[in-house]
Amino acid sequence: MPTEYRKLVRDRIPDIIRTEGRTCGTATLSPGEYLTSLREKLVEEAREAAAADETALLRELADVREVVDALAVAVGIDPADLAREQARRRAERGGFEGRICLLWVE
Repeated sequence: MPTEYRKLVRDRIPDIIRTEGRTCGTATLSPGEYLTSLREKLVEEAREAAAADETALLRELADVREVVDALAVAVGIDPADLAREQARRRAERGGFEGRICLLWVE
């Protein structure tokens, strides 16, 4: 009995499955389904990165970045614009190097 996934996967995954001698079914998502699936994939990959140990963290962060890049392209955000916005936000609000934990606000 086949295991159902119904989730967005990287483009080469079906070929990898077939190379292993297994079969799989695929479908091409509509633009709307693709955007929804990318958002779901972003949450999935972020959870995996958050739970990863030190040996898996690099791989999981690469997966998060891959989804962020794909989502940006899908909604028409230029990678250079994304980098500029990241730099602007860092300049305005700072980064996380200070390891600051906000305890309370009055």
